[in-house]
Amino acid sequence: MKLLILTQKVDKDDPILGFFHRWAEEFAKNFEKVTVICLEEGEHNLPGVKVLSLGKEKNISKFKYLLNFYRYIWQERNNYDAVFVHMNQEYVLLGWKTWWFLGKKIYLWRNHAKGNLLTRLAVLLSHKVFYTSPQSFTARFKKSIQMPVGIDTGFFKPDPMVEREPNSVLFLGRISPVKRVLEFIEWVKDNHYDATIAGPILPEDKEYGEKVLKALTSKIKYVGPVTQEEARRLYQSHEFYVNKTPPGSFDKTILEARACDAKLVIDNPLAQDLRVEDHSLKFLMEKLLSEIS
Repeated sequence: MKLLILTQKVDKDDPILGFFHRWAEEFAKNFEKVTVICLEEGEHNLPGVKVLSLGKEKNISKFKYLLNFYRYIWQERNNYDAVFVHMNQEYVLLGWKTWWFLGKKIYLWRNHAKGNLLTRLAVLLSHKVFYTSPQSFTARFKKSIQMPVGIDTGFFKPDPMVEREPNSVLFLGRISPVKRVLEFIEWVKDNHYDATIAGPILPEDKEYGEKVLKALTSKIKYVGPVTQEEARRLYQSHEFYVNKTPPGSFDKTILEARACDAKLVIDNPLAQDLRVEDHSLKFLMEKLLSEIS
């Protein structure tokens, strides 16, 4: 089967979406042909994948994004049998008429806790919907299927050559209110640990990020956004990984840290008993192959 994937970004060094580079590699191993349309294109090494960018990295207008989107899904129509929309329901809403006309099934991956009328419409227009957290908005629909998180356990694993610092604590994720970074800092201060905070401060979270930076102490350092390789080293070198995100979403960083044998301190009860092997990238691809037809 030939697959068209739509996603936000293809960039192996992106601090948030870098994981999708490995997903694309695995898709290429399991499908006859893989074409990826992304909003923004960065560094990648995907010889078995055709990558087409809508042009965000060139700072073009949103109107040109739209023109590129329709041009690509039409010009590539003979190069895919099905469509896998990752995260962004907007692509389903924009492309469904073309895909229905062409006879292409639409598969939506959406794991956000919140949704709206447009989310319901995107679900209605999709053949199947995939999610990982039982508290995802899309979990309520009959056509929805719970999936493994998709952690690359061949990449995220302990390294005996990396020394793990005693009483060291790591926070890794976006610096935003939903991640409760300020609460993490207070927790660290109360427990007298040495802590590292890693992750990007997005423009919409600038004010919150400034509060976080002001709350740092000599025992709490902020290292900024990190690549997948840098994240792995942080998981391997810290004794504890702390995640204060409340129930309603599920951070894949929890499983990445667990795969690297960091001890977990997490607030989300849904993540307490999850086994890494049940959420491996290999297992995810097996399930996707069984569901996409």
